[in-house]
Amino acid sequence: MSWSTADIPDQHGRTAVVTGANGGLGLETARQLAAKGAHVVMAVRNQKKAAAAVDEIRAGVPDASLELVALDLSAQASVRAAAGQIMAVHQGIDLLINNAGVMGIAEAKTADGFEMQFGVDHLGHWSLTALLLPALLRTPGARIVTVTSTAHHMGRAVDPANPHLRGRYRPWRAYGQAKLANFHFGLGLQRELEKAGASTASLIAHPGLSNTDLQAVSVQQSGGGASQRFFHFLARRTGMSAADGALSQLRAATDPAAAGGEFYGPLFVNSGPPVRKLIVRRLGMDQAIAALWAVSERETGIAIDVRAATAG
Repeated sequence: MSWSTADIPDQHGRTAVVTGANGGLGLETARQLAAKGAHVVMAVRNQKKAAAAVDEIRAGVPDASLELVALDLSAQASVRAAAGQIMAVHQGIDLLINNAGVMGIAEAKTADGFEMQFGVDHLGHWSLTALLLPALLRTPGARIVTVTSTAHHMGRAVDPANPHLRGRYRPWRAYGQAKLANFHFGLGLQRELEKAGASTASLIAHPGLSNTDLQAVSVQQSGGGASQRFFHFLARRTGMSAADGALSQLRAATDPAAAGGEFYGPLFVNSGPPVRKLIVRRLGMDQAIAALWAVSERETGIAIDVRAATAG
């Protein structure tokens, strides 16, 4: 049977944090969770766009429970501030959906000197997850969903000696690395949670080819390279809507039958209803996850320690 938003269980009494909730997949995710009764913390960089997103959601869901938090994943100071603001208000968090990201852009650096795609898509979410972990661990059955992409198949594992691809930068090389890091992060986090005996679960999802503003931003920020223009054209002509693209992460977040370590995506690779996907375990994946952990801790100065977070 096809899974749809009609299958999302009642979410009243639950708190969900969604990054990048002001547009595209994040907006649709926030909309559907709010429609089912969740209190949604919309953690976003562009606050003007976020305010418009709140109005849009409430136009269809008048009683939507929404909260805006400023979050710039390209600045670790902003991540720390956002996490502190969320933790000060919420003792427990039921869902964390690491959705926001950038794609295929020209070479750029974050405020902390990280390569932008790796810095935003992975390192920003690494720190946010680590800092929110105590509230997630306090909440029975909490889930963390990290959004990757089919591009993770073309990605190479992070090289600890050059994680920011200095002298080797290509837009899609960097994107593939970032999305593979998302994939490895979701799996590695589940291992850490299991080792600590935590009930919190880590899952992965990918949206397939979806026609969202991420494609347009990629063209704009890359200077309109041929590959970016091609994927933008493809998404506009054949891509799923943002609402359909968001179904995979919504299923990972809310399906009672979903379990930690699982991966959800469209049935037909880049389109179709959301289904559980086979996880292809590449040779050396355990070493790649270990390397990602070491690099992430070194670059951010933040460790993910489930046992310590449980005590916190």
